[in-house]
Amino acid sequence: MRTPEDLLAELALLRRVRDRIDREYASPLDVEALARGVHMSAGHLSRRFRQAYGESPYAYLMTRRIERAMTLLRRGDMSVTEVCFAVGFNSPGTFSTRFTELVGVPPSAYRQSERNATAGAPSCLVQQATRPVRIRPARAGPAQP
Repeated sequence: MRTPEDLLAELALLRRVRDRIDREYASPLDVEALARGVHMSAGHLSRRFRQAYGESPYAYLMTRRIERAMTLLRRGDMSVTEVCFAVGFNSPGTFSTRFTELVGVPPSAYRQSERNATAGAPSCLVQQATRPVRIRPARAGPAQP
């Protein structure tokens, strides 16, 4: 049986992983490397991270990258390809696919529509209002009778 102290220690490790993703989102990160950093197996980290934060470490990383891409695209001073590489994607095609999955429109369309939409608004409100939300629900397990 796990003690409350064990659970708190594990939550602290999961927070370290989340903080690392927040800091290093543009770097090449994978679940195995994140797990090694906190001395867990990749499978254990993925299960516990999902339990704690509601999404896998990979999904969290993609959300951070897309969130940052949205900010850069709203600024309008970088091309979509430049934004793609700036936020850690290696392929414009993959970037466009992930962006469209999370935001609902391709990055080029987002850039055009949002360039002036948030001008003059405080950045804290813009960030809250434009945070990406998955448009597809997470896959559920097998149907329960």
